[in-house]
Amino acid sequence: MRVSTRGDYACRALLSLALRTNDAGPTSVRDIAERTGLPQPYLEQILLALKGAGLVRSKRGVGGGYVLARQPSEIRLSEILSAVDGPITLGDFGEPHTDGACNHEGQCVLLSIWNAAGDLMRSHLDGYTLDAIVNMASGETPWPLASR
Repeated sequence: MRVSTRGDYACRALLSLALRTNDAGPTSVRDIAERTGLPQPYLEQILLALKGAGLVRSKRGVGGGYVLARQPSEIRLSEILSAVDGPITLGDFGEPHTDGACNHEGQCVLLSIWNAAGDLMRSHLDGYTLDAIVNMASGETPWPLASR
């Protein structure tokens, strides 16, 4: 699976909001863009998608902007990515035959492997909340180790 630019930007934007949950009031799109280095017009589109998914709330007018719709401990990385990119899968390959012999040159086995890998990816991303990432970013907990 490859995380899209849109998915990465969405995660960065929500992490920026989570890092400032104790700040008073909403954060403007401009402020989020400046803090994260993301392009503001694209960020506005992403925040609208996140709002539609119920991950952020917005306030219009002077002093307006965005706030998290739930506590950072209740927002999972998998939710953020799904909100802007759709379901987390390794592809849209359809359903394999169930157990037993495959009469399609072994393709059913590959489909089953791709589906299992997608399940593992979803499960892995479900294990990270914004709160956990804030703690890692602030040095309170160790970063996840990448296996190579």
